[in-house]
Amino acid sequence: MNFQRGVFVTGTDTGIGKTLVSAILCRAWNATYWKPLQTGLADEEGDTPTVRDLAGLSPARIIPPAYAFQAPLAPLAAGDLENVTVNPGRLVLPQVQGPPVVEGAGGLMVPMREDMMIVDLIESLSLPVVLVTRSGLGTINHTLLSLEALRRRAIPVLGVVPVGPPNPGNERDITRFGKTHILFRVPQLDAVTETSVAELAGNVPLLDVLQQQISQ
Repeated sequence: MNFQRGVFVTGTDTGIGKTLVSAILCRAWNATYWKPLQTGLADEEGDTPTVRDLAGLSPARIIPPAYAFQAPLAPLAAGDLENVTVNPGRLVLPQVQGPPVVEGAGGLMVPMREDMMIVDLIESLSLPVVLVTRSGLGTINHTLLSLEALRRRAIPVLGVVPVGPPNPGNERDITRFGKTHILFRVPQLDAVTETSVAELAGNVPLLDVLQQQISQ
């Protein structure tokens, strides 16, 4: 399978730091951001304004969500509450300036519709993955299971991004058993600001270099 230039940011759980990592990648690569399936708008304004502000993106670098639901649930459940069924035909990546950074909803096995999960969306978009993980206890199991699910579908992984206090032992085991590498690290931040995102973006490898590595 030929994979497009760009990435799909997914995580081993919900609330794990995908939006922050997406903002860092957008800043590092001057990318265009897309969150195709947004839920939880009853409680917050959504991830798109957050990434826009943290990464300093212009309107031209933002693709509005294809679906935006009120309930803080998986897209399938949130859509059911509003009598809306996700149409895969609306989840096609448009032509954009710069590489796209697409952020998923929750983890890989989150249902979008009766016959489709987030991992199916990743496969349909033909984008390699950046996998966001917690740095602490429990992350080895969750990360290795996610990597195995991606490998089973032959979806390449550019790397893993641990979020939280440093844990070299977990990183070592994830790298060894998951046959992957640590892309960069997001430490525990006192405040998440445009400045801190810009500083962390300086640690991100060039996208073209990463894409070459998975194509070899």
